[in-house]
Amino acid sequence: MDIFIQQIINGLTLGAVYAVVALGYTMVYGIIQLINFAHGEVVMIGAMVAFTVIALLAGSGLPPIAIVFIAALCAMPVCMVLGYAMERVAYRPLRGAPRLAPLITAIGLSIILQHIAMMIWSRNPLAFPQIVRTEMYHIAGATITNVQITIIAMCVLMMAGLALLVYRTRLGTAMRATAQNAQVAGLMGIDADRIIASTFVIGAALAAVAGVMVASYYGIAHYTMGANLGLKAFCAAVLGGIGNLPGAMLGGVLLGVVEALGAGYIGDLTDLCRYGLGPAEACANGGHFVLFGSNYQDVFAFIVLILVLVFRPSGLLGERVGDRA
Repeated sequence: MDIFIQQIINGLTLGAVYAVVALGYTMVYGIIQLINFAHGEVVMIGAMVAFTVIALLAGSGLPPIAIVFIAALCAMPVCMVLGYAMERVAYRPLRGAPRLAPLITAIGLSIILQHIAMMIWSRNPLAFPQIVRTEMYHIAGATITNVQITIIAMCVLMMAGLALLVYRTRLGTAMRATAQNAQVAGLMGIDADRIIASTFVIGAALAAVAGVMVASYYGIAHYTMGANLGLKAFCAAVLGGIGNLPGAMLGGVLLGVVEALGAGYIGDLTDLCRYGLGPAEACANGGHFVLFGSNYQDVFAFIVLILVLVFRPSGLLGERVGDRA
């Protein structure tokens, strides 16, 4: 039971980050039906900018929490400008083009951003400065750290803030109107270009904070870190229902929990010695013959996605953009 609770805690931490990144995918798709595959690289840029700021301020004498906060505040405007530039330069001219054109452009942007980051921060993995002292708390035999608590709390606050923005403000009303029908929204005085650009900017701000949290949690930053994270976050968005904000949140948390549980139990479940099927030499004296170790945890994200798409193609909570006029 203690292993189960520990993996649930790890899964909630990871799933909360997936959910925040997935919101960037689902907001953009909900409005212009574009999959921004460069969104993961925005997360990476946020982590890299935060790394630079923390490295510069590490010896300044400021409190560690203040340094991380300043790093996040510096990463956000950089990513917001990047998100706006991506929409204005790369996606807006292709808005009326066949869907394959912006999709290829998004993949190209992803590659370009990776190589720009590689030239600035090098190709080597960077040890993210661990300036915040880790404190551990014990719950029913499991352990949760102050970093995990902070990540979960921050993700919940960001998701709640975004929900309030979308459903309780004029900007959110304009975003939902544009998602329903951009032409009709324009006749009602809504500037669709401004709303779409705002969506990219908001998603980029969330991605910047997510990048800081991921790098702080794992203690490493790399120019390719956004590719795998972005792909999983996209899976989370599809899992919950692409274009559906609550669906992205649910899909992210569910994906993180499934992945953590899979990593925690796959070794025991695929130990052939438990079933008397393994080689005698390996199983002698309580030995083990494991087919799949915890390094196969990434497989679970895509297995879950395939199963959901087979049995419920619109996602767990449905694809709202499918109902547009």
